[in-house]
Amino acid sequence: MMFELSSEHEAFRTSVRDFAEKEIGPHVARWDKDHHFPVDVVQKMGQLGLFGLTAPEEYGGAGTDGDFTSLCVAIEELGRVDQSIGITLEAAVGLGINPILTYGTAEQKAQWLPGLVAGQKLAGFGLTEPGAGSDAGATRTKAELIGGEWVVNGSKQFITNSGSEITSVVTVTARTGTAADGRAEISAIMVPTGTPGFVVEPAYEKLGWHISDTHPLTFTDCGVPEANLLGERGRGYAQFLSTLDDGRVAIAALAVGLIQACLDECLRYAAERETMGGPIGRKQGVAFQIADLEVALQAARLLTYKAAAMKDAMLAAVARAPSIKEFKRAAAVAKLYASESAVTATRVATQIFGGYGFMEEYPVARFYRDAKILEIGEGTSEVQRMLIARGLGLPVE
Repeated sequence: MMFELSSEHEAFRTSVRDFAEKEIGPHVARWDKDHHFPVDVVQKMGQLGLFGLTAPEEYGGAGTDGDFTSLCVAIEELGRVDQSIGITLEAAVGLGINPILTYGTAEQKAQWLPGLVAGQKLAGFGLTEPGAGSDAGATRTKAELIGGEWVVNGSKQFITNSGSEITSVVTVTARTGTAADGRAEISAIMVPTGTPGFVVEPAYEKLGWHISDTHPLTFTDCGVPEANLLGERGRGYAQFLSTLDDGRVAIAALAVGLIQACLDECLRYAAERETMGGPIGRKQGVAFQIADLEVALQAARLLTYKAAAMKDAMLAAVARAPSIKEFKRAAAVAKLYASESAVTATRVATQIFGGYGFMEEYPVARFYRDAKILEIGEGTSEVQRMLIARGLGLPVE
């Protein structure tokens, strides 16, 4: 069975690639060195419609049913030029817009989505805490309903798009009580930036993703209206787990972009770099490694866009659409394979470049730094293996 993107998707790919190469490529080395978050470029991405690919037209988006495959194409092409810009879009849509779009009230959607969909504003999602990463159910942040307000106390870490000058709101998970079975009741609450008691701590000094905006957050007696509850009380954790399924496919697309970038750079370098009387691409030791990159790229891309197509089929409620269980497993498979292949691709690319690969003047050094987080964010490789095993019926704890 053949699987390929539509001509419309390929035309869209070309437009995003042109944008990335013209607006991002010439500046990315400097932005990475300076840890600069380019707000103007993010807003140009909004003008191109990239933040509205999954949103309905009434909020300024692309259509009624959304187009998850187009979002993955955009993330891949941005990630091919720079991973930080790719994750900015992925987090803005997957973690910022989509939870509001999926679980928000009509009033919440009308208030927040137009600016977010236009790319004039950004939203973050605060799940991870110092003691609650993969074990998100161990959330310690609390929110108590007092006099018509949720009073939030706690902290979050590693939160993307949470402290930029255009960040408008961060949705956080918090303990809002105790469920009937004795477990923590976890809800999602929207906290606008500028709310008293909401402190954005200084940005992290990260190994990679230097251009991405990432901060720890602190909440001290931070009061927001009761109406800022996102979705059903006590369903915040379940809502976020569902959000992560989509995010895993999007991270896989980001990884595909990185594999493509490694392949592009290695092909160029193998043709230009000469040793022992000819280009290094003539040597089997180099040529075979590059051939393996092509194999990994094709496999990762097919797994990613198969999962994306499954998501679009579910959104459109087409006949014989996959089940949620089938999609969850496909998302985990795509994320696991693509992210681990991307890490391998950057190691291979750095090796092919030799000593030059260790120098920051060459992009493969940045690729190498940026890759590792792909195996961690939106569910570690270990979590993906657990999900896949469970999907196969194994009673994995």
